[in-house]
Amino acid sequence: MEKGEKVALFAIGINLLLFGIKYIFSSLSGSMALKADAFHSLSDVVASSTVFVGLIIAKRKTKSFPYGLYKVENLVSCMVALAILYAGYEIVVQATKGETVQLQNIWITIASVLCIIVITFGYSRYATRVGIAINSPSLIADAKHIGVDMFASAMVLIVLLSSFAGVNLDRISAFIIVVIIAWSGGKIMIDGIRVLLDASLDYKTLSIAEKLVLAEPQVMKVKHLMGRNSGRYKFIEADILLKTHDLDRAHFIANRIETNIKSQIKNVDRVLIHYEPSKKENFIYAVPLQYANQQRISRHFGEAPYFGLITVRIKDKKAIEQKVIANPFTQVEHGKGILVAEFLNKHLVDVVITKQSFEGKGPYYVFSNAAVDNLITQEETVEKALERLGIFF
Repeated sequence: MEKGEKVALFAIGINLLLFGIKYIFSSLSGSMALKADAFHSLSDVVASSTVFVGLIIAKRKTKSFPYGLYKVENLVSCMVALAILYAGYEIVVQATKGETVQLQNIWITIASVLCIIVITFGYSRYATRVGIAINSPSLIADAKHIGVDMFASAMVLIVLLSSFAGVNLDRISAFIIVVIIAWSGGKIMIDGIRVLLDASLDYKTLSIAEKLVLAEPQVMKVKHLMGRNSGRYKFIEADILLKTHDLDRAHFIANRIETNIKSQIKNVDRVLIHYEPSKKENFIYAVPLQYANQQRISRHFGEAPYFGLITVRIKDKKAIEQKVIANPFTQVEHGKGILVAEFLNKHLVDVVITKQSFEGKGPYYVFSNAAVDNLITQEETVEKALERLGIFF
């Protein structure tokens, strides 16, 4: 039995206990409000039982429901929201239309009401914390529902205390509690309906997912990203452009993105990645340079002060643009090569021309993950190195 199911089962026991306490002391005191609240707790038993059943059913998958029955939880949360709103109606009726009676055993009844408040407050906080931790909407809704009992009991307590002064505060207390109940129940209802209608995931979650996708070196662009809730679980779908044309490599990248998203975002059931290779008209070649205003190739990679970026048109191998960028990591003591490789990846480099191979070193693995080729040249200048490749200015 999962933790959420244990908490829901515990809620059934709590509500039965509250019903017993309220009913016994309503009989001893003659309080109609407390008696009505007792039967409200009995209705909570039904609500908590519904949540328990919903948690069990929600995780089932069948041929008819291959995506699971997760939304049963949201359906249950809407039902609980209706119960909360109806509880508010009950309180208003009892507070405004209930008959005035002579209360008895007030002090012991006050003690019982204080005990009820402590129990409902403690359980509501605990169940809410567990519901948030496992992202269960029905458990959170039930925790808030039971929390309503605390306010209803507080109203009864105010009524009991005010009776000593001969002041009737039933009507004022009822309106205050109804406002709280309406806000709580309305929010649960709206949240549940949003999920049932497949509303989008919140902006924060989608933003995190987008950053995780773009963190993959071979992702050129996120064309489309969307997600939805289903019960406590999330479904995320993305259309991306990849630098690679290798289908096996693309599949591997998609699986890695899915793993990263599931590890960073809680309760993700499925990540669907649609990938396609980018249709490039130009390649970008990167060459380490000794000086910014010269074409001489540096023998170093991580320590090269500058890099030349040459854009080459693929169809006729003509260099159509050339620019020089400074290496921002020349003063870094360790890991320059890896940092520079990641820096060049951000400039969407396709080929790196160097004097020496860095196979087996950090930059090699960075470029391999990003499908960047490393070509070795013995030429001293950029122009000569490109001519060897059949590229001309």
